[in-house]
Amino acid sequence: MAGFVLVNGRPIIVTSPLKNDNLLRALCREPVDHTPVWIMRQAGRYLPEYREVRAKAGDFMALCTNPELACEVTMQPLRRFDLDAAILFSDILTIPDAMGLGLYFTPGEGPRFHHPVRDAASIAKLSVPDIDSKLRYVTDAVSLIRRELDGKIPLIGFSGSPWTLATYMVEGGSSKNFSIVKGLAYSDPKAMHQLLDLLAQSVIVYLNAQIEAGAQVAMIFDTWGGTLSPQQYQDFSVNYMAKIADGLIRNRDGRKVPVVMFSKGVGPKLATLANAGCDAVGVDWTVSLSDARRWTKDKVALQGNLDPCILHADEAVIRQAVRDTLADFGDGPGHVFNLGHGIHPNVEPERLGAVIDEVHRASGGNAFMNNPG
Repeated sequence: MAGFVLVNGRPIIVTSPLKNDNLLRALCREPVDHTPVWIMRQAGRYLPEYREVRAKAGDFMALCTNPELACEVTMQPLRRFDLDAAILFSDILTIPDAMGLGLYFTPGEGPRFHHPVRDAASIAKLSVPDIDSKLRYVTDAVSLIRRELDGKIPLIGFSGSPWTLATYMVEGGSSKNFSIVKGLAYSDPKAMHQLLDLLAQSVIVYLNAQIEAGAQVAMIFDTWGGTLSPQQYQDFSVNYMAKIADGLIRNRDGRKVPVVMFSKGVGPKLATLANAGCDAVGVDWTVSLSDARRWTKDKVALQGNLDPCILHADEAVIRQAVRDTLADFGDGPGHVFNLGHGIHPNVEPERLGAVIDEVHRASGGNAFMNNPG
């Protein structure tokens, strides 16, 4: 049974051997006995039990900032489905919120900030948030989740990428054309780099705190990397994710802590991402896994990439799409099955159950799973 010890007043998980470590092995391109599967936003609004807990919390951020409730909703999909990993329930905007930008959510509009940063002067006032005073609720949730998992499957911790965090911080929320943040990048690149460097430092501290609290995988969500030109993508996104990878704890408790980077909408630029020091890259549904594998030259594992809209189809279509995705990746190690982005909130849970069942059924008997060649 997993437990805690206190280190500098913080609860740190006492580890027990993993019963199912297929995700960790796949991310390191090692042989597995079946293709591991987890789903982005697997704890969320498509589950009625999640909606009940969120109603109890009062609002989304109240749910995120309550470690016990965050633990509960993290565990909910694991009670329904035979998933190969848990992912911390939180939000990518916790860091800018901890910086004092005043995060709030408006129904139908998504996240917003009361105090966006749009010039060098406002950027200069920001600092790396203190984990214990500003983000302790996240690390406490990680520790609670690890205890509840009790060594069954690994736990994924995560953060937004510096570029993606910057888009929200500068735009003041979601955007259709990113004209404000890209305008700042063009008009005052020095200020933009100052912001991105500060965010990279913050993500390093934040993810390392999650790892110390018990996260066994670190994932970086670069949701808006695809809005950038090739050179901007390198300069304003990939370089800072590479800095993060270089600063993370990469081994803990005698085992590697894999780093996954997911840039949505970057296509062939996945080759650039594969050179950023990560162990795996996420692939969205707009490209094939076979192309992604060719672009990245098998340097990294691949995670993905079923179109989330497939889950609105009937079960036979879903199962065939799963088999097609597995076949598209092909032989050899290094595939983690996932959607190409988050599950939609109006999906019937049974459709996701069919995906998970078919991944395990179709991949478990394949001889190539244990063939490292």
